[in-house]
Amino acid sequence: MLSQRPAQRLSQSLAMTPRMRQSLRMLQLSNLRLTDYIEDELEKNPLLRRDEDDGPPPGEAPATGGGVGAGVGGPPPAPGGGFAGSGTGTAFAPRGGGAAGFDAAGPDAEAVTAARTLRGHLYEQLGVEIADPAERLVGARLIEALDESGYLVEDPAEVAAALGCAPAAVEAVLARLREFDPPGVFARSLAECLAQQLADRGRLGPAMRALLDNLERLARGDLAGLAKRCGVDGDGLRAMVEEIRTLDPKPGLGFETAVEPPAIPDILMRAAPDGSWTLELNPDTLPRVLVDDGYRATVSGRPLSREDRAYLAERRRDAGWLVGSLRRRATTILKVAGEIVRRQDGFFRHGAGHLRPLVLREVADAIGMHESTVSRATSDKYMATPRGLFELKWFFAASIASAGGGGAHSAEAVRRRIRRLIDGEPADKALSDDRLVEILRGQGVEIARRTVAKYREAMRIPSSVQRRRQKALRG
Repeated sequence: MLSQRPAQRLSQSLAMTPRMRQSLRMLQLSNLRLTDYIEDELEKNPLLRRDEDDGPPPGEAPATGGGVGAGVGGPPPAPGGGFAGSGTGTAFAPRGGGAAGFDAAGPDAEAVTAARTLRGHLYEQLGVEIADPAERLVGARLIEALDESGYLVEDPAEVAAALGCAPAAVEAVLARLREFDPPGVFARSLAECLAQQLADRGRLGPAMRALLDNLERLARGDLAGLAKRCGVDGDGLRAMVEEIRTLDPKPGLGFETAVEPPAIPDILMRAAPDGSWTLELNPDTLPRVLVDDGYRATVSGRPLSREDRAYLAERRRDAGWLVGSLRRRATTILKVAGEIVRRQDGFFRHGAGHLRPLVLREVADAIGMHESTVSRATSDKYMATPRGLFELKWFFAASIASAGGGGAHSAEAVRRRIRRLIDGEPADKALSDDRLVEILRGQGVEIARRTVAKYREAMRIPSSVQRRRQKALRG
């Protein structure tokens, strides 16, 4: 028999006050967006004024070996494109879309718009198709090196030098990016662009390759000479030329052209004289405000009503809170960035191959903050480093524990291992999920069977039973 009785339940919950929401919003904003926010506050609050002092902002680390992020020994990296403190470096992260997998808010209108641009479209594919963190960084750099037509305008050797990796590694990533949609992107010439599109159609035979190698003859109307070089008759050449005309010589122009301002660093990273790293917030973009007690003293000397005095007192509290929040924001961002630099020191000194798996929780635990705070502190924040300009979120990737207590493995790298094992399985056999677990554990990767199955299904790879049936049908 059911009965209703009065009962009391005790629970704890954190009430989010307007000021707490405001503080979290300020933490999530980049320096430039924060400047717009502060401009509004300056207009609303007469007890706030700009700080015209040229000294370091509150919470900043001095540019010495003892600054935030210092204490990492060894010399600064030799290769690279130099320190981009002016904000002129290349940003290796999607702008407008951001990186996925964090506990911040979902996509906004700006992110949706970015997905319709060429770069946004390519970044979506990058996140799905390329799993290894180092390869993703290379891919992001190459995406940013495209012009509006979709052509690659930076030498891959320069990309390799900046990121500290082998030119062959950049070329390998570039080959995968050329398989992205739309066909023809990442080409370095018209002939390459057309060849990629023909290869996508399965139409890049020897005769067509010869035509693409001799486009200048087509341009000047030397059809007889071109037909001879291609080894076809006049009708065959006309058919090939007609197919060429169906291709898109500028595949990037089919997307919206986004007016993207150059990414400007919020954080500046420098090598200190002792070989450690020093971080500071960019003084050129960081808004500075002070409580204008001089204005308050002047006004308070006049006869004021009770309402006016209450208004001034409230504005004084608001101004003091805002100045304090800016100081706390600066300290938080520097703590988070400093821990990222400490953990990714190998990348900054030795290159992309030394990028290590890193998750928000590791940084949060190390600096005594909540994961959501770290997420907000890394959102839309760019750091100028000796290797270029990076969004902080691109230093994070999920990881899987190593068998035997060794270093962690990137979850994305483990997915790649699974794909490679399945791609290389014997023609007359198919590796079961249990067998994949055994092989991975033998390679030092501690992973559960259900995780292998989840990764395999996410990559749209059939089960071992289905793969055996497919092989039997083909055989």
